[in-house]
Amino acid sequence: NVSVQEENVCSGVTRLLEKRRHMKHVDGVLRTQRQEFEVKRQSVRQRQDELKKKEDNLKDSLLKFDKFLKENDAKRARGVKKAESERAVLRERERELERLNTDSAALLVNKEKLEERVERFRVYSEFLHTVLKTGTKFEDVGQLVSRFETLMSTREQLLRRQSEMETQRERDRLELRRYVSEQNSVLLQHSNTLSQLQAELDNAVTHTLAQESSWTQTQAAAVTDTHQLSQIKVATLNLYHMTGGISGRDEGVDVDDTEEQLDR
Repeated sequence: NVSVQEENVCSGVTRLLEKRRHMKHVDGVLRTQRQEFEVKRQSVRQRQDELKKKEDNLKDSLLKFDKFLKENDAKRARGVKKAESERAVLRERERELERLNTDSAALLVNKEKLEERVERFRVYSEFLHTVLKTGTKFEDVGQLVSRFETLMSTREQLLRRQSEMETQRERDRLELRRYVSEQNSVLLQHSNTLSQLQAELDNAVTHTLAQESSWTQTQAAAVTDTHQLSQIKVATLNLYHMTGGISGRDEGVDVDDTEEQLDR
């Protein structure tokens, strides 16, 4: 039993020693791996720093290049704008030169026309000087021309006044025509009213004459009836007397009481 226990103890110690050696080996491996990892980590960090630096340098280079491109574009745009402006100025100067040439040609033509006109009017100038030499009241051609212009102005004023008077006369004539037309309309209306009143008067006269005729006939009939009544009264009174009747006394019958006479 003791031997077995010793073997077991030796076996346990051996395993323990092996485990320790294994653990040392593992620790050594881990230490080595840690060192390698640290070296790699340092290398990676250094690489990252280098990449970051290169990236910053690249960004800076890109910014500088972009700035250079923008400045170059701005310079090119300013150059294009300046060139376009210079071309516009050149075109404007060319157009101005063409206008000046055209104006110059027109002035030359106008000058020639004026010279021709002066030449044509020279005879009038000579005529005016000849008139002055005849002993007129004008001292020079200027006074004569001024007098002529005054007379022409007066003539134009008179013509304008005449035109205004003719215009006013035409307006007055139209106004008179309108007034006469209105008065004719009023007279026609009054004439129609008068005709209507005359017709009403004629109707009234006819009606009055008819009433007068009827009244005359009525009066004639009344006269006839009165005459017949008088004859009847006279005949009745005579008959009454012939039959012994008495009238005019207290016991008699009144002369005009025909009915009483007939009753008796």
